[in-house]
Amino acid sequence: MKSRIRDLREDADLTQAELAARIGITQRKYSYIETETQPLTDEMLVKLADFYNVSVDYILLRTEKPELNI
Repeated sequence: MKSRIRDLREDADLTQAELAARIGITQRKYSYIETETQPLTDEMLVKLADFYNVSVDYILLRTEKPELNI
């Protein structure tokens, strides 16, 4: 999971600090999530999926298609 959220962040040309500020957490907390030191909570998973406009399944590596199925 860490590689997918890291890849998304890097593809968006954002630093950990920039992304953390945009989703309302500290850079340290985001770093812990990205490195899997701290588990990815449901709330954080939804925030990241909403921010990147991708499906939760895409972040969880359950699909290779980032599109939302609405």
